[in-house]
Amino acid sequence: MKLSHSLALTLPLASGWAMAADLSVKFELPQLNVAEYHKPYVAIWIERPDQSVASNLAVLYDVKKKDDAGEKWVKDLRTWWRKSGRELDLPLDGVSGATRAAGSHTLSFSQARTGLDKLPAGDYKLVVEAAREAGGREVVKVPFTWPAKGKLAANAAGKEELGAVAIQIQ
Repeated sequence: MKLSHSLALTLPLASGWAMAADLSVKFELPQLNVAEYHKPYVAIWIERPDQSVASNLAVLYDVKKKDDAGEKWVKDLRTWWRKSGRELDLPLDGVSGATRAAGSHTLSFSQARTGLDKLPAGDYKLVVEAAREAGGREVVKVPFTWPAKGKLAANAAGKEELGAVAIQIQ
């Protein structure tokens, strides 16, 4: 059984890819058949060609844990943590959010919010990292070229902790 949730950080999303924002990220968290399943922590960012972080889009973790204890495990998002996370104070306004259950999820962002409106022309990657307590960790990168000529859609897929990952820019 697949669950479908969406979160619009700028304007409400319609169904499918129709959106009022400039950038949309879809990602799937597979339901794993394990004895003890924990919702994964997820980080989503845009990476420059030199692999530095151009923009943090989302950091999804247990934001309601007592005494900010959920922040302790954000370090398990090792790639994101080393590139950007350790320099930041959590929660990040407009970036931090709650973990998601297994299923397909869509997040939407405006160009101004993502920093795309200030990026020089070139090749970039949307990066999605998922890490789960008592589970694995996986990073999926989706390359794209900026500026997009018209609509841009690109996708990739994970193998364990992440399913399909897609980006659409309008």
